[in-house]
Amino acid sequence: VQLQASGGGLVQAGGFLSLHCEASGRIVNFDHMGWYRQAPGKQRELVAKITNIGTTNYADFVKGRFIISRDNAKNTLYLQMNNLKPEDTAVYYCYAVVAAKHYWGQGTLVTVSS
Repeated sequence: VQLQASGGGLVQAGGFLSLHCEASGRIVNFDHMGWYRQAPGKQRELVAKITNIGTTNYADFVKGRFIISRDNAKNTLYLQMNNLKPEDTAVYYCYAVVAAKHYWGQGTLVTVSS
């Protein structure tokens, strides 16, 4: 399984970005997928995840602002990020769990200016 993340960039606080993660396999067969992020000097933390039946979970710090979704026909995972804050600045990584194995994308940088 290969994952290709894209969509990061520079945005002002209060703005929005949409991240994409294209998978090489059929994501309908994936156990679940999601996004982690890692800010400079900090540990990687879970942002959101979505199961193969569409159940979603969000970290408290993004609830009400971020929306995770998936398009099985396009084998793509999305993260819509709204009302971005400077503390959302980080490298965002998509991941997938397939048959209990974890796969990671290469990361995409999101920078939010104040």
